[in-house]
Amino acid sequence: MIAASTTTEMPDADWWRGAVIYQIYPRSYQDSNGDGVGDLKGITARLPHIAGLGADAIWISPFFPSPMKDFGYDVSNYTDVDPMFGSLSDFDALIAEAHRLQIKVMIDLVISHSSDQHAWFVESRSSRVNPKADWYVWSDAKPDGTPPNNWLSIFGGSAWAWDPTRMQYYMHNFLTSQPDMNLHNPEVQDALLDVVRFWLKRGVDGFRLDTINFYFHDRELRDNPALAPERRNASTAPAVNPYNFQEHIYDKNRPENIAFLKRFRAVLNEFPAIAAVGEVGDSQRGLEIVGEYTSGDDKMQMCYAFEFLAPDVLTPERVAEVQRGFAQAAPEGWACWAFSNHDVVRHVSRWGADVLDRDAYAKLLSAILLTQRGSICIYQGEELGLTEADIGFADLQDPYGIQFWPEFKGRDGCRTPMVWDDHATQAGFSHAEKSWLPIPVEHQLRAVNVQQGVETSVMEHYRRFLAFRRQHPAFAKGEIDFLPVEGAVLGYERRFGNETILCLFNMSGEAVTASLPEGDWQVLDGHGFDSAVDAQTINLPAWGAFFARHA
Repeated sequence: MIAASTTTEMPDADWWRGAVIYQIYPRSYQDSNGDGVGDLKGITARLPHIAGLGADAIWISPFFPSPMKDFGYDVSNYTDVDPMFGSLSDFDALIAEAHRLQIKVMIDLVISHSSDQHAWFVESRSSRVNPKADWYVWSDAKPDGTPPNNWLSIFGGSAWAWDPTRMQYYMHNFLTSQPDMNLHNPEVQDALLDVVRFWLKRGVDGFRLDTINFYFHDRELRDNPALAPERRNASTAPAVNPYNFQEHIYDKNRPENIAFLKRFRAVLNEFPAIAAVGEVGDSQRGLEIVGEYTSGDDKMQMCYAFEFLAPDVLTPERVAEVQRGFAQAAPEGWACWAFSNHDVVRHVSRWGADVLDRDAYAKLLSAILLTQRGSICIYQGEELGLTEADIGFADLQDPYGIQFWPEFKGRDGCRTPMVWDDHATQAGFSHAEKSWLPIPVEHQLRAVNVQQGVETSVMEHYRRFLAFRRQHPAFAKGEIDFLPVEGAVLGYERRFGNETILCLFNMSGEAVTASLPEGDWQVLDGHGFDSAVDAQTINLPAWGAFFARHA
């Protein structure tokens, strides 16, 4: 286990506010042993890349023991490392190297459900009277043998699976091999909080909480009401999934979760400078729930909803709408924004299918993301401008995609391995003959070594812009005030202390002009965008941006 630091300097408890967090999908970051799957030693070896970008922290998706039915989001042991990824000592080494490079380490906690191979569930399903009989959500069938209610699984079909040993149904919001835990049981809460302490003692700096609004279910198991077609939103589940046909007020989003999140925060407060960010998966009440979970200082420091991860094309109006909606729903809260992650189509493809200059588009989107009010998550490969990979059915790994193919191709297209060297085997990801997912040729052409040192590359833009962001505290900590939308131009001011920064973005492929607000403005440079000012008129090239500070 990592030795405690001997420094007398007090850690910054507020480090997370405005932090840039780099998400690592461990299966796909770097393979160190040649089995075609990424691992912890591989991540450790590549930490200098992340430090060189200028990220403040990493978030590592699950690396715990798992049968990998959902690739780690089905945990069979919460306090160990799957041999596929290495060992606890490998994790300790990763923590030590990250901290040496001044990178915080956050890990993914999946505690709404476990694997059906977890010892807790094995015992729970063995009988109706064992000590863990009530650790998962069990219910008798209706008199006709059908499930207890109409709840649906995100992965398709009923959220209930029949167990012949107990002669009861158990609840699963996701795969049938991912039974939901019963957090109404205080013993379950205590066991999960012990898991939190285990990793905090190991040296982690925080957690990303998977499906944070799924922790509790309605004790009475009431049916969810139907959702009117005009209110259906495909941000949480794809449009072809009937999960969108219900208003999910009983199978998740329960008020009892607030008390548990306070218990969780109390554990975090036992250690210095720990932070957590929660994933709120709800297509109707996402921002409202984020507000509930981040209000005050006794629950989550940050949460994110799916507004910027949705299929809706990003427009000036959309950016302003989301930020204003968050400010209204969570006036005391703090968001953590991302445009891409391991569950959605990469944003350059999701929003830019018709864009001719993908590099310019990727740079503009990064500048918009990195100047939002809130903390920021960057997903691995985003800094290379990677597009969504086209994975054929024969190579598909994701059970979600297999279930809904071909209308929904699943999540494999955003999970393909990181590309490091266009001349190396598997683009430098692995020396295996075959990686767990194929690496597209178009990704290899965008490898790190190809972009390294090329001033006009997307990767060098990320480095440059992150350095620009660090120079101005208003970007990390400040308020945001939106200007009236002028055509394709998104405009806002970021304010912190005595600093006010004007941000203008041309969200189109054509050159446009914008008006400079009244006042004495000093044009800022160092961000990599070119624009010209003529009196009160700013000339913005296609996918261009402009920044100025109030003098």
